[in-house]
Amino acid sequence: MSTDLTAADPAGGPSATRRAILEAHDLHRAFGQTPALRGADLAVGTGEILAVMGPSGSGKSTLLHCLAGIYTPDQGEVRFDGQRIDTLSDGRRTELRRTAFGFVFQFGQLIPELTVADNIAMPLLLGKVRRKEAYQRADSWLERLGLGGLGTRRTGELSGGQAQRVAIARALAPRPKVLFADEPTGSLDSLTSETVMDLLVATARAEGTTVLLVTHDARVAACAERTVMVRDGKVSALTEFEVAH
Repeated sequence: MSTDLTAADPAGGPSATRRAILEAHDLHRAFGQTPALRGADLAVGTGEILAVMGPSGSGKSTLLHCLAGIYTPDQGEVRFDGQRIDTLSDGRRTELRRTAFGFVFQFGQLIPELTVADNIAMPLLLGKVRRKEAYQRADSWLERLGLGGLGTRRTGELSGGQAQRVAIARALAPRPKVLFADEPTGSLDSLTSETVMDLLVATARAEGTTVLLVTHDARVAACAERTVMVRDGKVSALTEFEVAH
């Protein structure tokens, strides 16, 4: 089963149709006696940049983790590229996260013992890319994100904004189909946040990568093409795009 998303042309022309690359249907997820998702539904179009907003504890990060195959829902379905992933084994979901998904989190989660280039090359090496090519691609991404010449530095020597750009490079270097970003600017000041988001959006669009962005910051959400609101474990509002029936 696959869903199409109909998007209004911002120039006022005819609408375009996007195939859904990620779909959640009636997702429920609880932690002990505390429900986090209560029947959430969502479809994300191929190449779309989607912001997920909501108050603390609303279930937005749980929704992202279910869509990424990190959590399995207690009830409901998650589909990636038309195929269910919530019923896959742990090993298959891990492989999917390594090959098709990229991740950027609030604090980057870089490995401090490794250099900047090592951090970017690592997922490529795990994906069986030859060492020389992996480091060439790492250097290319550093140049692309304005970090040329920093490849030999340890991540602890970087500013917060530089570290998040390295995290973006690491996530996008393997050319994932979907980038999951959970509060990627939450630890940055407003000016650095704007710079990081401009780079994230520009590079994702250039690569044709779908982006699912969880944020509480309206300024960050404004970088997306569409915003959904999560309240009490449900997706309660859609803007700009509508699911085609």
